[in-house]
Amino acid sequence: MKIQGEAVLLGDNINTDFIISGRYKFSITDMKELAKHIMEDIDPEFPKKLKPGISVIVAGENFGMGSSREQAPLVIKESGIAAVVAKSFARIFYRNGFNIGLPLIQADTSKIKEKDALLIDLDNSYLTVEANGRSPLRLNIQPLSPVMQKLLADGGIVNHLNKHQGKLEL
Repeated sequence: MKIQGEAVLLGDNINTDFIISGRYKFSITDMKELAKHIMEDIDPEFPKKLKPGISVIVAGENFGMGSSREQAPLVIKESGIAAVVAKSFARIFYRNGFNIGLPLIQADTSKIKEKDALLIDLDNSYLTVEANGRSPLRLNIQPLSPVMQKLLADGGIVNHLNKHQGKLEL
């Protein structure tokens, strides 16, 4: 599986309340409406920077820390973000992301710049970074297990189980 996109940079310790503020937790239940507020406490213009199906969030350490609310990865996916690449992820967020079919990629993100073109090759565990004026950079990514790759290919655990009559198929 390959994912192409454009980098949208964030920093370290992006918590679930930064992704989607807790003040919307019960007042907005429609994911399309909720997605309009993604990252608004960090950057109110963030949704306008996104190119659905193309934007890839690139962050530092501990992305998704905080509560176990599933709204955070759901809002990212609903916003049309193709993947999240970070140095590390909070454990519960990581699990929730794969459960809904959101690609979460661990790599050294320190050399990726805003709007760099990215090609993520999940089958071969690397990320290519291209930008004007710089030589292409190839970064290793943490390999994904066959189960994780299958969940992504099927669009998450629920879709996978529906597709395979309730069985986890590799």
